[in-house]
Amino acid sequence: MKNKTQEIYVHIPFCARKCDYCDFVSFVTDDDTKKAYFSMLEKQIDIKAESAGSLPVDSVFFGGGTPSLVDAGYIADVMEHLRRRFLFTEDAEITIEMNPNSAHKGKLSVYRSAGINRLSIGLQSTVDEELKRLSRLHSYEEFLRSYDLARTVGFSNINIDIMSALPGQSRDSYMGTLEKVCELAPEHISAYSLIIEEGTPFYERYKDGNGLPGEDLDREMYHDTKRFLLTKGYERYEISNYSKPGFECRHNVGYWTRKPYIGFGIAAASLIDEVRYSMHGDLKRFLSGDFTEEIEPLEMKDRMAEFMFLGLRLIKGVSKKEFFDEFGVSMEKVYKEQILRLSEEGLLADGERIFLTEKGLDLANVCMAEFLPD
Repeated sequence: MKNKTQEIYVHIPFCARKCDYCDFVSFVTDDDTKKAYFSMLEKQIDIKAESAGSLPVDSVFFGGGTPSLVDAGYIADVMEHLRRRFLFTEDAEITIEMNPNSAHKGKLSVYRSAGINRLSIGLQSTVDEELKRLSRLHSYEEFLRSYDLARTVGFSNINIDIMSALPGQSRDSYMGTLEKVCELAPEHISAYSLIIEEGTPFYERYKDGNGLPGEDLDREMYHDTKRFLLTKGYERYEISNYSKPGFECRHNVGYWTRKPYIGFGIAAASLIDEVRYSMHGDLKRFLSGDFTEEIEPLEMKDRMAEFMFLGLRLIKGVSKKEFFDEFGVSMEKVYKEQILRLSEEGLLADGERIFLTEKGLDLANVCMAEFLPD
């Protein structure tokens, strides 16, 4: 399966305040540090572009952190720099993550002028009390204003992030969030269940589970999401992602299908010519010009395993033909026992493509772990 395009990820690690549940590499810092970071980011792009291959770029994703927190001119400059260094497809999908309280009309207009054509807005909940418990800095009203501004400026491809299993959240309040979000008719909805990550304030607060919806309620919310969004015209194409037809997130689908990608900024990863590169997460080192990356050439068994456990995140699953074209051996020869066992347990559907059943999707992590290398 010969790739014809590649992707770019740009990590912007700055936040106005770090959310209590977040374990991403992000910081609260001053304007001078942000300016220095973007200067180094452009230097890293210059250096890495020399060895990143010549495939056209068909998606760019600015993630964080809170990319919309910084001056929009920095984002525009990075986009200009990337265009000088890489060939872009005419219809490239270019996304920036945005928090509702860090966007205004002028900033959104700069994004549009820079070629950004997709927004991913972190709403999480339409209930202000739930947002406060998450330590989010915006209200639902602020989100509505930012969403309306994005439409006014001309964005026609918008994702809204929402979360379930939040502290103090009920099934009814979560359904209320789903209903209000669907009334806005975004092109894409990402619906995640809150995961309590070790090392975060939430872990210390909720590690015993008290104050959180129980596992049964979490499952009910998960199934509510699937059922309700289907009635509103959203197709589930990945475990936690739903879109109107034709608006699947190209960038994320690229990750799940192992398309080559180049990461810029601290803590960013790359996959180039079956070698994985992982940038350190030390801001001071990065600002000093240290762009050292860990390098991991992927063995055949690792590439096969990634093909399976990443591809099975997609509702359509993985193609046996594409597996053979990629690796020169049949999927059944490599994973016969796993496919048979999961099929017999009703977790996997086996045909020209293999994909997780509804039961399998409920136990997705267990199923995908079957394909991890020993």
